[in-house]
Amino acid sequence: MSDDIDAITRRTLAHYDSTAEQFFRGTLDHDVSQNIAALLGAIEGEAPYTLLDLGCGPGRDLKTFSALGHRAIGLDGSGEFAAMARAYSGCEVWHQDFVHLDLPAGLFDGVYANAVLFHVPSRALPKVLDDLYAALKPGGVLFCSNPRGDNQEGWNGPRYGSYYDVDTWQEYMTAANFSPLHHYYRPEGLPREQQPWLASVWRKPVG
Repeated sequence: MSDDIDAITRRTLAHYDSTAEQFFRGTLDHDVSQNIAALLGAIEGEAPYTLLDLGCGPGRDLKTFSALGHRAIGLDGSGEFAAMARAYSGCEVWHQDFVHLDLPAGLFDGVYANAVLFHVPSRALPKVLDDLYAALKPGGVLFCSNPRGDNQEGWNGPRYGSYYDVDTWQEYMTAANFSPLHHYYRPEGLPREQQPWLASVWRKPVG
């Protein structure tokens, strides 16, 4: 099973490596301020915060977190993205595959997983969530946004994706011991059928 998961992630990452510049230009102006505010607004305690931008891509949101005064660390499985994010944001960026995370325990006030966890095959998702849980401080917050669906997964061109409804996503998160704070659909202000993204905010309990 692990070999199959590794093959899936390698193929998806190869796509991002080969299209990194195009991806950067195509996503640089996306407005995700609602998601950034959702993470930062849920973190308790005084800023600045230590944040992990999981799947930081070329570094757009990493740069925003840093500009707001936080200690922001990026992580991406694409070597091209990791290099671009370092250059664009000036932040520390780790090159790690999501299914083989090596994170320091209890370091982060918040983890920002914007449009990334849906690439993890469902069989690998529980371990990834466990790794993120361990990397958060008690009381820390995990934000995630994923394209929603009817719990199907598979290849969408050269990229693998898992598309959950809200109930199934909540099952995965609560099984990993996260406590729900709230969720919403994006883009805001549109009818539900025109909101393909499910965003949710979770806390690691204290004690």
